[in-house]
Amino acid sequence: MDPRYPVGTFEMPAQVTASQRQQAIDELAATPAKLRAAAKGLSESQLDTPYREGGWTVRQVVHHVPDSHLNAYVRLKLALTEEKPTIKPYDQEAWANLADSKSTPIEVSLTLLSTVHDRWDRLWRSMKPEQFARALVHPEHGERSVDWLLFLYEWHGRHHTAHITELRKQKGW
Repeated sequence: MDPRYPVGTFEMPAQVTASQRQQAIDELAATPAKLRAAAKGLSESQLDTPYREGGWTVRQVVHHVPDSHLNAYVRLKLALTEEKPTIKPYDQEAWANLADSKSTPIEVSLTLLSTVHDRWDRLWRSMKPEQFARALVHPEHGERSVDWLLFLYEWHGRHHTAHITELRKQKGW
């Protein structure tokens, strides 16, 4: 297994069904609790351990998820309220190396993630089927649909949670 991709790389379903969408929304809604459980009880030194050689620390991973999901929440709102908006990418590596990502207690970001997901989940569940086809433009990926956002971020939460759970298994934590 490649430690960078413990749940595999992201793959967008070729055809999206209402059932798949519902399952992805449910999984995305569970992300805050799963991330919290993955990091529960870790010491400061464990939080400051990289999940792989050359990778982010557990603390940086925990702070990265709400950074990323906040951006995705805004991207969704833009896609639902504007015609084919071009979204702004951000340098996740630079964000992860800022002081707040390296030293803030993880509870701050776990709480932020729960709060963002509460709003995000309400929005996902309120959407009509045709809204999932709305377009947005990502400068690095081109034109994508709201469905792409849903499936990408559902994978993203599982991906980073697995970084922590796999490290715990490897270290016997």
